[in-house]
Amino acid sequence: MTLAPGTAAPDFTLEDQDDTPVSLHELRGHPVILYFYPAAMTPGCTTEACDFRDSLGPLQGAGYTVVGVSRDTPEKLRDFRARDGLTFPLLSDPDHAVHEAYGAWGEKMNYGKKVEGVIRSTFVIDERGEIQQALYNVKATGHVARLRKTLGID
Repeated sequence: MTLAPGTAAPDFTLEDQDDTPVSLHELRGHPVILYFYPAAMTPGCTTEACDFRDSLGPLQGAGYTVVGVSRDTPEKLRDFRARDGLTFPLLSDPDHAVHEAYGAWGEKMNYGKKVEGVIRSTFVIDERGEIQQALYNVKATGHVARLRKTLGID
C-alpha cells in the first residue's frame, strides 16, 4: 500500500528521542516533512539526516517542520542526535506500525536479495494534514537537495 497526494496522512503518536510523545495532529497548521529511514548511525541514514540538518534553516524558513522516523529506540535516537548535532525530532516506531501505515515498510531488494524492511521514504504533508508528496525508494545521497528544488526552496 502506498499513499497518494491528496489523501489524509495517517495520524500517529510516537515517542521521540527524549521519550516525549509526538502526534502528527499536534503539528497541524504547518507543513511537515516526514521521512522514514532504516537505522540511526548507519552511513546512508547519517548522510540523509545531516543533509536535513544542514537544510533545516531554509526548510523552517519556508514553514516546514522536519521529523525523522525509524525503528530505533529513543536511547539510540538520543545518541544519533548528539553525535551528529541533529536538531529536529527523531521518532521511534519499533513495531513499524507507522512505517506500514505510510507504505514505508515492505518487500525490497537489498544487495540483489528480496527482503522485508524499511523502504526509505519521504512525505510532504500540508498544514491540513494531507499528503502533498509521497516519495518512495529515495536515495540517501542528494535526496534533500532534490526535495528542496521540488519545493522551490533555495
